[in-house]
Parts: sequence; structure tokens; C-alpha cells
Amino acid sequence: MATAPAVGERLLTRAGADWVAFFTEPRAVRRYPVLQPRETNHPIVVLFIQVNIYTMQRVGIVGHTGYSGAELLRILGRHPHVDPVLMDHREQTGSSALRRPDSAHRIPATADAVRAEKLAIVFLATPPEVSMDLTPGLLAAGARVVDLSGAYRLRTVANYETWYKEPHAQPELLAEAVYGLPEFCRELIPNARLLSNPGCYPTAANLALRPLVEAGVVDRSAGIVCDAKSGVSGAGRKASLKTSFCEVTGNFSAYSILHHRHVPEVLLTSGLEEQEFSFTAQLIPIDRGILETIYFRAAGVSSVDDLLAIYDRQYATEPFVRIYNAGHTPDLHGVAFTNFCDIGVCFDAKTARTVVVAAIDNLVKGAAGQAVQNMNLMLGYPETEGLL
Repeated sequence: MATAPAVGERLLTRAGADWVAFFTEPRAVRRYPVLQPRETNHPIVVLFIQVNIYTMQRVGIVGHTGYSGAELLRILGRHPHVDPVLMDHREQTGSSALRRPDSAHRIPATADAVRAEKLAIVFLATPPEVSMDLTPGLLAAGARVVDLSGAYRLRTVANYETWYKEPHAQPELLAEAVYGLPEFCRELIPNARLLSNPGCYPTAANLALRPLVEAGVVDRSAGIVCDAKSGVSGAGRKASLKTSFCEVTGNFSAYSILHHRHVPEVLLTSGLEEQEFSFTAQLIPIDRGILETIYFRAAGVSSVDDLLAIYDRQYATEPFVRIYNAGHTPDLHGVAFTNFCDIGVCFDAKTARTVVVAAIDNLVKGAAGQAVQNMNLMLGYPETEGLL
């Protein structure tokens, strides 16, 4: 067996460089051959240099003082093709949750500033009402918007008002918005003008459930139970009694029982009815991470390998979904500070009881990382840029 070439080299067995591969290779950098090889019957090694083919684009962050906004700044700060700009909204006060680089550029969150700075995309890491207030002006100024709130996730005004208990101020934009779960909506994302970033709990739940529901191996008549646990950063940075140190440390509590705002995202994306899906969110005394344990009875499968085969078919080419081997399940340490969703499954053949465990970092794949993944698709960058 031949030895594989080192990184930055390619074996050629014919005259000329492999220009076809160069022109079709979907990479952030294209590799130009340094030397033109001569005709030979023996493999030769050609060295390549890297040339960046992308133009830097400026992107704005509104809500950079919160946890998700600060995480966006952390990720975008290492992205090779974007220049992050901090945008100050009139309601923002206080300092950033993370240290900002001294060179970070700051502008007001206004349409005029967007035009002057020629921002390609603006991220809104803001509450839904602020997102609804800012979005029309940002779009009119020529920027595209990636919204991390729940303002545009639920498709219809009636659905939004049922779950958020507030009127929706932008029904036309709600109807236009593209739901940005790349593993299932990738073809819609590149042309989106307004991208609604999924919620943290639904991201893990949908990645775990939808392939199995679509394959028809979930006994929906027996119901599905999702027991979801999250770190405190999922509640946001705003001070409250429930998330204060003395209330959280050494404690473990459930909240928003039967009425959590993220439930309809799972129903809409995985094609479930509300009576089929029971969801409970629980707060655990850690700073970040979500672990969801999902229980149901399987139908039409005889072993855990049947279930794993469904996941393998669905996610074989997905860069941010990792499937665990039979008998193994993920934990929070494995996904912390990453854009991965890790999934493991256990199955009892005698009773068809099935348990799926999914883990994500709520601030990365559950918020800022997925927003950057969507931005990459919208701007034509490799999907993993800045995230691996």
C-alpha cells in the first residue's frame, strides 16, 4: 500500500498539474502548484502554496454584551474571512460578558451605520421584541439578518402568539424568514434575506428525533418524552432570582413545564403533534451545555444497529453531527466550546424501549456557532469555516 502524501502535497502520475481538482475543490483556500511536473511514469510530489480567494466581509453583532453575542465575537474573531463590528442598541447597557479586543470597531445599530459600514450580515443576539424592532431597518439598509431570538422561528402569527403570549409586530417578515437548521434546511439558507437561528433545545431534539420519525421507527402512539437539562447561560445574562448563585448552586429544578417556547420548533421540524411530544426543561448548576435524554418505543426495528444505520445514512456527510457507537452515549465535556451535536442510542429488543441521548453546547451549536454556520452558507464560505 502506498504511503499517503503529507499535508500540502499531492501525488501526480501524469503530466501537468491537477487543475481540474483546483477549479472544482470547494475549499476556503485553493492550492496552486509551484512547479509544472514533467511527463513521467513514476509518481512525483508537487508542493502547493495557499492563496486566500475570499474577500473580507464586515458583519455586525447587536447584543454583544450578552452570552450568545460574546460567543459570536469569540468565534468570528478567529474567522479568516469576516471582520466583526460591534453594534450598540439604545437599550444595551453594561460591559461585555467576555473581554473584547481593543481593536473592535463599534457603531450604533442603525440603518445609516449599516450603509456606511457596508455590512453584509447583522447578527441579532437580542430579545424577540428588539429583533422585531430592528430587523426592518437593517434589511432596508441592504444587510442580511441572522436572528438568534425566537422572533421569526414559528412561521405564523397565531403560532407565535400561542407560545410567546405576545403579539407579533412583523408578520410579513415572520412569513419570509428561513429556519436555519442546516442539517435539514441547507438548500434554503444561501439565498435567505432573514435567517432565524434555531433554539438550543430544539437543535438537539430535532437532530436526535427527525431521522427516526421520518424513517417510521418511532411508535408515536406511545408518545415521546424529552428530558432536557441546560446550564445557566441558557437563561441569558440578565440578573434574576432564579438564576442567582444561591438559587442555582447545589440545586436542580424544572421550569416552563408543558408550556416551553421551544416545543413548537420540535413539532414543526420533526413533524410531530403536540400530544405526541412531552418536553421538560431543567436547570442544572453549570455554566454551559445541554444534555437531552429522549425516551420512546421503537417500531419495526430489531436491534440498536438498525437505529444507528438510520443515523449513519442521515448524517454521513454532516460535519457537525457525531454518532456514538452502540452502548455509548455522549456527555457535556465532549461538546463544550464546539459546534458539534453528539448522539448516542440504546435499545432494548425485548420491550422496544429506546433511549436517545443528545448533547450540545447551548452557546455554540445551540446559538452562536450555528449562527456562524448559517452565515458561512449565506456568504458562500465553507460551512465549517471558523468552527473547526
